[in-house]
Amino acid sequence: MVEEVYLSDSGNGKIIGNLTWPLLAVAILTSFGSSMAYGYNLAVVNSPAEYIKDFYNSTILERFNQSLSSHHLVLMYSATVSVFAAGGMFGSLLVGMLVAKFGQKGTLVYSTLLMILAGLLMGFSKVLRSPEMVILGRFMTGIHSGISLSVVPMYLGEIAPKNLRGFLGLIPTIFICLGVFAAQVLGLRELMGKEKEWPFLLSLVIVPALVELLFLPWFPESPRYLLIQKEDITATVRALTWYRNKYSSNIQAEIEEMQEEQRSLASLETISVFQLVADRSVRWQLMSIIVINIGMQLSGIDAIWFYTNRIFENSGIPKPYIQYNTVGTGAIEVVAGLIGSLTIERVGRRPLLIGGFSFMGFSCAGITMSLLFEVPWMHYASVACVVGIIAGFCVGPAGVPFLMTAELFTQSHRPAAYIVGGALNWLSNFTVGFVFPFLQMSAGAYCYLVFCGICWIVAIYAYIVIPETRNKTFMEISQMFSSKNAAKYQVSLDELQLKKFKGYGTLENSSTHFESSRFF
Repeated sequence: MVEEVYLSDSGNGKIIGNLTWPLLAVAILTSFGSSMAYGYNLAVVNSPAEYIKDFYNSTILERFNQSLSSHHLVLMYSATVSVFAAGGMFGSLLVGMLVAKFGQKGTLVYSTLLMILAGLLMGFSKVLRSPEMVILGRFMTGIHSGISLSVVPMYLGEIAPKNLRGFLGLIPTIFICLGVFAAQVLGLRELMGKEKEWPFLLSLVIVPALVELLFLPWFPESPRYLLIQKEDITATVRALTWYRNKYSSNIQAEIEEMQEEQRSLASLETISVFQLVADRSVRWQLMSIIVINIGMQLSGIDAIWFYTNRIFENSGIPKPYIQYNTVGTGAIEVVAGLIGSLTIERVGRRPLLIGGFSFMGFSCAGITMSLLFEVPWMHYASVACVVGIIAGFCVGPAGVPFLMTAELFTQSHRPAAYIVGGALNWLSNFTVGFVFPFLQMSAGAYCYLVFCGICWIVAIYAYIVIPETRNKTFMEISQMFSSKNAAKYQVSLDELQLKKFKGYGTLENSSTHFESSRFF
C-alpha cells in the first residue's frame, strides 16, 4: 500500500491533500535533475568570468601567436553567456515533437544525456585547450533547459490530483532557486571560485543529470498521456495506482474525467503551433500565456540575475562584500520559492501572480529612486529593492506561468502551448540580457521604470482576464474560458441581430446565435 503524506495548511491542521511518497519523490527527482540544472547554469558563469576570459585569451595566443583585443574578448565571453538562451529557445521548439514521440517522462530521461555530454565538454575544455567546448557545452545545457523548463511542469501537472497541482507545480521553482543559490555559493573564492577549478564548477551539472537518468525510468509515464494519447487503459490504471493510494475512491473519478476529455478530443490530434494560433476557441488562453511568459522575463528579473554585481557596485557597496550580498539574494530566492509552493493551494494562482508582479513593479521603482538620490544610506535601500524584486518573482511569477500553461489547455493543445510560451520566454530572456546594458547606459537609473511599467501591465491583465484555476479539472478550466469567449462573441452577434429586425420586432433567423456559437 502506498503511504500518504499529509501536509498541514498554514499550521491550522487542515490537510491540503493526500500526497503519496511516489508523487512527492518524482516531483523532487525531476526538479532536482532538470529544473535545478537550469538555475545552476543561469548563475554559474558569473563567478569565474575573469578566469574564463583569461583562458580564451591564452588559448588564442597559443594558436595564432596573437592575443585577443578587449572588444573581441568581451564579445567571445558574451557569446558564452548568451548561447545558453539560444540553446534554450531551440530546445523549447522541440518540446511538442519529443513529447508526442516519447511522452513527458521519456523526454526528460533522454534529455539528461545532453546535460551529461555538455558537462563532459566543459569539464575537459581546459585540459584540451578548447574554448569551443565551453561554448558548445553551454549551448547544449541551454537545449536541455529549454526542454525541461516546459516538460517538467507539464509532467507534474498531469500526474498530480487537481488539489495538489499548484503545490507540485511550484516545486521546480524551488529547485531553480536552489540551483542559482548553489552556483553562487560554490562560486565563492573560498570554495570553487578559483582559476584551477572553474571547469569542474561548470561540469557539476552532470551530478543531477545522472541521478535523474538512474532513477526516473522506474517511475510511470503520465496517466493522462497513456490514456488520451496512447489509449492504454491498463497502463493508465497502473500509473494512477502507483501515484495514488491504491484504495482511493478518486481513481475511478480521475479516469472518468480523463475519458470525458478524451471523448471531447476524439476527432482531434495533437495540434501544431500554427493550428493553435489559428484556433479561435483558445484565443484568451493563448493570449494569457503570451502575456505572462513575456512579462515573466521582461519584468527585470533577468537584469537582476545577470548584472547583480554591477547593480550593487553602482549602489556603493564595497567590492569585497558584493559576492556575499549576491549569495544572500540567492538565499532569499529559496525562501520565497518555498513560501509560494506552500501557499499556492491556499491562496490560489491569481493572488500570487498579481501580487508578485505588483510587488516587483514597486521594487523596480524603488531602485530608480535609490539611484537618483545620493544619500549615504540609499545603497541599503537599493539592496532591499533588489531583494524585493527577487522575492516577488519567486513567490509567484517564477513558477505560476508554467503551471498555468498546463492548466489552461487540454491534452491536444498543451504541447503547442508550451512551445509558444517557452519560445517567447527564452526570446525575452535573450532580449533582456542583450539590451539591458545599452538601456542602462542610455536611460541610467530610469531604465528600471521600464520594468516597473511591464510588471504593472501584466498584473492588471491577470486581474482582468485570468480566472482562478485552483482545485479545478482541466475540463472545468477549459469551460470557464469557453464561456468567456462565447460571451465576447455574443455581444457582436447581438449587434448583428439587432440590425436584422423586421418592422414588427421579429428576428429574421432566431437560430443564428446558437448555430454560430458551436464554433467557439
